[in-house]
Amino acid sequence: MAVAYPYSKVMAPRHSVRHNAVIDGVDTSWWVYDSAPDATTIVMVHGFRGDHHGLELFADALPEYRVIIPDLPGFGKSGSWKTEVSADGYGRWLSAFLDYTKSTNATVLGHSFGTIVVSNGLRGPRSAPIILVNPISQRALTGPNRLMTAVASSWYRVGALLPERPGNALLSFPLSVRVMSELLAKSRDGGLRAWIHNQHALYFSSYSDRRSLVGAYTVSISHDVSEYAASVAAPVLLVVADQDEITPLSAQEHVRNVFPDAELTVLSGVGHLVHYEKPLETAAAVREFLARH
Repeated sequence: MAVAYPYSKVMAPRHSVRHNAVIDGVDTSWWVYDSAPDATTIVMVHGFRGDHHGLELFADALPEYRVIIPDLPGFGKSGSWKTEVSADGYGRWLSAFLDYTKSTNATVLGHSFGTIVVSNGLRGPRSAPIILVNPISQRALTGPNRLMTAVASSWYRVGALLPERPGNALLSFPLSVRVMSELLAKSRDGGLRAWIHNQHALYFSSYSDRRSLVGAYTVSISHDVSEYAASVAAPVLLVVADQDEITPLSAQEHVRNVFPDAELTVLSGVGHLVHYEKPLETAAAVREFLARH
């Protein structure tokens, strides 16, 4: 069911063109959003269980930039992993993707799980800026919601062990997706909440296969940005939320000091869905940061 686009009065959806290639052994799809021929490029990496749709509001809010958003391996229109799913595998794939799309010197933005991929893949010498939105800066099993993480881990474990059909039915059960969406959304705007729930219903279960899904989940709870921060030489902007259920503000402040060159922008009244609830505010922070880098 279609739900009205919530920001149509302040920004227009951008036209995009889908591309496809085998990158690091993975059949990869990505979308390039219309821009001026000489526009600066931003590559955006989405979060766990999402796909490129999740970051389209950021693309719409930054029309002066050429934006590229891939579907991560195992999600959306991209194919599954042919090798073991790992944090280093995601990082290697991102590096290969940037090389293939001639975006090695582009700004790279990651959201949520995408921040683990970005911080892993962009370690070492680099001058192009990095933007991490709602970064996973603390292990889920040691964070404030470790009990819920343990419950979710059991759910994924059962989904992986069941025969394929009931296993997929469990892992994509609509009610569980809606409960997650209700818990994460902070906005009191009924129209925006309806749109968020619709986005999750449409795209949150568009994974390619259970092995890729469960493997990505395992990566998401067993790694975090703080592991890689000290090895990231590029200037980094952390856009964080004061009500983020996944990573508390104290952990974000700590990881800022682990990066050699990082600054922190805190958005108020929002949780982990900054990409849906605060796209304009995030875009303003990105624009100001890139003007200085």
